[in-house]
Amino acid sequence: MLIVDAHLDLSMNALEWNRDLTQPVAALNAREAGLTDKPDRGNAVVSLPELRRGHIGLVVATQIARFVAPDNPLPGWHSPAQAWAQTQGQLAWYQAMEAAGEMVQVHNLSTLEQHLTLWADDNMPAETKPIGYILSLEGADSLITVDYLEQAHRSGLRAVGPAHYGPGRYAQGTDATGHMGPNGHALLREMERLNIILDATHLCDDSFWEALDHFNGPVWASHNNCRALVNHNRQYSDEQLKALIARGAVIGGALDAWMMVPGWVRGESTPVGMGCNLAVVVDHLDHICQLAGNTLHVGIGSDLDGAFGREQCPYDLETIADLQRLPNLLAKRGYSDQDIENVLHGNWLRFLRRAWA
Repeated sequence: MLIVDAHLDLSMNALEWNRDLTQPVAALNAREAGLTDKPDRGNAVVSLPELRRGHIGLVVATQIARFVAPDNPLPGWHSPAQAWAQTQGQLAWYQAMEAAGEMVQVHNLSTLEQHLTLWADDNMPAETKPIGYILSLEGADSLITVDYLEQAHRSGLRAVGPAHYGPGRYAQGTDATGHMGPNGHALLREMERLNIILDATHLCDDSFWEALDHFNGPVWASHNNCRALVNHNRQYSDEQLKALIARGAVIGGALDAWMMVPGWVRGESTPVGMGCNLAVVVDHLDHICQLAGNTLHVGIGSDLDGAFGREQCPYDLETIADLQRLPNLLAKRGYSDQDIENVLHGNWLRFLRRAWA
């Protein structure tokens, strides 16, 4: 069954991790043997061949570059212009993948339907099919001014998360507090004018409610789990989840172990030791379905290349292709064939068709 994954940091991995994602995962990890500069060296689970093997034909792929002020201890760029330049390098990588036939950008109804037709063609070998990608910006710090958003839109940008971790230039993110302010409101107005999807993921509680109050366009949460199951501000409370459901949002279940199971200690906990397997993400998806009373507001937003790998993902997942184990897990929980189709791709596709109509 076709899977849509609503959150992968492919270009970040290609440029900052120096991974040739056209290679098999085994080749990536072999190349990284002995390296220690990143916490997940030798533990990669994502590459373009593995996406094809798992029939993950459409992804939401990010650009990401944080601006950090002098008093901000987080890693990032020291000026918005540097952050903008980083995202343009990431865009260039996606364009290089398109030129090589490895990927194809999906940015409107026509390109969406063409790509779905291609992936439904059983006469075309899966290993020759390009991975479709919808371009998303994770954290808006790199927009030097709001005026830059129109240029980004012309390059195919179709979703924006105003914040990432910590304080941001347009909103406040995970582990921060506070509101969006005038610049954030201006960003939301321009997003609405351009029909860019608001990705509510990573917004702190204050900025989350403010964004929903000031934005009238389409909203999704590309990769978010449930605070009721893992009590951290990175997750959404039931009240927030209900607000997203009321807006017609789809919420993508994330497979980062610390977001899946409570009590995770970075660098110490292990997926096996914490009982973190693929069934746990079904717990999060099911919690949202119970709040909604249906299966129309959940999907997959794996984040499986978000600066972690096998050391911090479900222990029964060797590569991202193992997302194909989810249908059986959902069926065991009583989900119907239609429910499973909704989760794996139907809800994201319905959302996009409505947003881009």
